[in-house]
Amino acid sequence: QVQLVESGGGLVQAGDSLTLSCAASGRTFSTYAMGWFRQAPGKEREFVGAITASGRRTYYADSVKGRFTISRDNAKNTVYLQMNSLKPEDTAVYYCAARVSVIVTRSSGDYAYWGQGTQVTVSS
Repeated sequence: QVQLVESGGGLVQAGDSLTLSCAASGRTFSTYAMGWFRQAPGKEREFVGAITASGRRTYYADSVKGRFTISRDNAKNTVYLQMNSLKPEDTAVYYCAARVSVIVTRSSGDYAYWGQGTQVTVSS
């Protein structure tokens, strides 16, 4: 069982930066691939990015590539989402998720554990 707690959301202006954190419980964090997803009002949850268990590889949605960076600190059981050059269309609830595998996927259904989400609002 893994518990995930996101933090760092808030209200920012377009062009600003924000870093989300996701703290995980448990001793096996380093064996889980981690993903970030988001859901805007009236829209389906969408893939933002993911990082392999080792942290060596990251993957991003085209909409955030070049602006967002995922990293993890396995010693601290934490994964981060650094968001730069934020746009109003980035407004959503952001979720971190853990996959019981070292390999990442882009499908939310492949992730077994989810945080409660943190709201990010970008004003124009």
